[in-house]
Amino acid sequence: MSKRFKKIALIIIGVLVVLIMLFLPLNSYIESPGEADGLKSYVHIKNHPDKATGSYMITSVYLQRARPVTYLWALINPHASIESASSVTGGQSDSTYNKVQNFYMQSAINESIATAYKAAGKQFTKKYLGIYVLQVQSNSKFKQAIKVGDTITKVNGHHFNTAQGYQQYLSKKTVGDKVTVTYLHNGKQRQSTHPLVKLSTNKTGIGIILTDNVKVTTKIPVKVTPGELGGPSGGLMFSLQIYDQLVKTNLRDGRKIAGTGTINPDGSVGEIGGIDKKVIAAKKAGATVFLAPYIKPTKTILKYEEQHKTNYQLAKATAKKYAPGMKVVPVKTYSDAVKYLEK
Repeated sequence: MSKRFKKIALIIIGVLVVLIMLFLPLNSYIESPGEADGLKSYVHIKNHPDKATGSYMITSVYLQRARPVTYLWALINPHASIESASSVTGGQSDSTYNKVQNFYMQSAINESIATAYKAAGKQFTKKYLGIYVLQVQSNSKFKQAIKVGDTITKVNGHHFNTAQGYQQYLSKKTVGDKVTVTYLHNGKQRQSTHPLVKLSTNKTGIGIILTDNVKVTTKIPVKVTPGELGGPSGGLMFSLQIYDQLVKTNLRDGRKIAGTGTINPDGSVGEIGGIDKKVIAAKKAGATVFLAPYIKPTKTILKYEEQHKTNYQLAKATAKKYAPGMKVVPVKTYSDAVKYLEK
């Protein structure tokens, strides 16, 4: 073998190694700090512009498919974590996963609008459309009919105003009982009849992962444009931004206030994932206050929590180490956040 041929072979091998390191997709994802964006440009309320000083900031986590080079980078980066594909997407394709995240975001926006308008004493109506299908489990007898993104509106002709209503109705039946499900697929009504199955909770059900599909209509028009953000964790911060614009207060008082947390119909704030990375994103954006969901830590809860810490515990520990000038505020409810900011 000539020296020239060896040299060419080594170059080709080197190029292949570089390409593999840069572009070979692995069966895992990397989570790292995303952005902390001011919400002024996200929320538009007719005749209620945001002229107040300071900003509410929605925080995000950057999620990317791991490649060999980024995998190695994540191993040495204290602010990055490596997650299995199954734990991130639940076995769904990327397109289905993104579809679910987009619905979570729209659902969060609807609840944040309802929460803010209620707190501001402004008129709104809330219509329950049905159950939104986030995932169809492998043992479900409906898996050939019902798809992710469909909305279940009736079971055996019965319509309920909460997902819990459907679950209670089905729990009274036994495995193998046939039920007729009415659902919307791409806006068209369909029906399918199949037996019920045993769920992982030992209860009887259709075999889907679900959330409520709610439509909120307001007298004062409001539009929220989340851009490429997905997931339910922006609910709390959207609520605060909308409320401030509606009542024309300045709870921010010139501060950069970041935070995270879902917003539930009763105004309670729910926990989310990746809060340590969101604290880092808030620090980089200059936030001085971070609103974090709070639940009481118990042995059972801590067993399943991320890094065995509640959202508030993990946020506080991260801020203490990397953002000592940032105040981490525990909030159980939307009202807790407002009361803190008023003080």
